[in-house]
Amino acid sequence: MTTQTAPTAKAVSTPRTGGPAPSTTAVSGGTSGADQPAADRGRTSIADVVVVKVAGIAAREIPGVYDMGGGLSRTIGAVRDRVPGGRPNVGRGVKVEVGERQTAIDLDLVVEYGVPVMDVARDVRENVISAVERITGLEVVEVNVTVNDVRLPDDEPETTAETRVA
Repeated sequence: MTTQTAPTAKAVSTPRTGGPAPSTTAVSGGTSGADQPAADRGRTSIADVVVVKVAGIAAREIPGVYDMGGGLSRTIGAVRDRVPGGRPNVGRGVKVEVGERQTAIDLDLVVEYGVPVMDVARDVRENVISAVERITGLEVVEVNVTVNDVRLPDDEPETTAETRVA
């Protein structure tokens, strides 16, 4: 009678080429074993892009936020939005640092003319912290808000431009 044993898993590291590895953060380091509850068997990782998207959507929900990002990124975003099939970049104007259990977020905003800038910044900060902590489970240690521009009422794009061809 022969007894077979299951092969044991070995740690193998393979070198990556072609640029930096995508950033992910282990949120919970689970344990293994049949004696552990199902929820604790394994590990959960959250990529930086998840925090970027959650923070970007949460910031845009606040009245008075017209757009996000610096001048060049907004220009590129406007071109991208006009391309058929193009999707808006919800992460534009958002930078994050993600640790094991904490994250820090930097936001670049364009606000509407006439709204109190400090009130908008406070509301954005509160909404972003709430959304990121609720959705990701990470503790938000800081949200830095930079107001890069103000959208004036006469900054409307021309919609009644004359055409050269009839």
